Amino acid sequence: MSIQTTGWSKCHPTNHQVKEFLLMMRTTTIQSPAQASNTLSLVDHDLTLLIPAYNEAERLPRSLRDAKAFLDEWGVDYRVIVIDNGSKDGTGDIASQFGPRFSTMCQAVPGKGAAVRMGMLAARGQVVAFTDADLPFDLASLRIAYDKISTRKCSVVLGCRDMAGSTDVVSRSVMRTLASFVFRKCVSRLVSGEVTDTQCGLKVFSHRAARQIFSRTTINGFAFDTEVIFITHLLSLPFSQVPVTLVNDYGTTISLVRNALPMLGEVLRVRWQALQGGYDRSNALSREPELERPRTMHSKAA
Repeated sequence: MSIQTTGWSKCHPTNHQVKEFLLMMRTTTIQSPAQASNTLSLVDHDLTLLIPAYNEAERLPRSLRDAKAFLDEWGVDYRVIVIDNGSKDGTGDIASQFGPRFSTMCQAVPGKGAAVRMGMLAARGQVVAFTDADLPFDLASLRIAYDKISTRKCSVVLGCRDMAGSTDVVSRSVMRTLASFVFRKCVSRLVSGEVTDTQCGLKVFSHRAARQIFSRTTINGFAFDTEVIFITHLLSLPFSQVPVTLVNDYGTTISLVRNALPMLGEVLRVRWQALQGGYDRSNALSREPELERPRTMHSKAA
């Protein structure tokens, strides 16, 4: 079964769709990290782009139009999956309006981390990426990241807003910039001194690396990115960072008052779990295996 057939209206599937979805999850969900390496037979297209969404009915249509235009022009064989995280505004209805390459999955467990984990473990792209519902970054960075992974230069590519070459087309508020700076400093001490922008909403993975990383993640909230980076280091996965161009910042759902302390708590939880031996280090990747299928291109959309 191809994953693009799971675009369910309002996330209320028919009995037939339920049977198809259960079959898909039996073949794609990882039961343990040790099983994550034997997954190449699941790959059936080039790129899966995941978009976690909660009550995004207003902004999502424009984002999906922009994504479709970019990906069709690129010519890559892609799928776009919206992970509806319990929306009540019809977000789950939107993706199916954009054709068979677009679909919706539903994650009842609240939290961006839970939504992205679900998508990553079900995705069948040779390369799997996620970004935010307002498409905050120019998708040219996605293509650069895809090329790095498809040519086996690395297994993980992280967007980075503070590296040379990154630009802001839109301005950010002083308070948001300050809060981001403080959070980055804390994370650099607790999680990674190499990755200075853990929260950038563009991250890209090889299919195998995505499954190995997200089969180990436990954080459901906004700080799940820090756990992803920690596990990338833990498994010694080769990674790279790419500059990004911020083109949207008006739509963030993170509240400084409501989310700052819980996010720091989640970061501390990652460190505590690591100290307690809570992360499985087995089956780490030393190199990317040979893929079973060549990269294919479809003709540009009319």
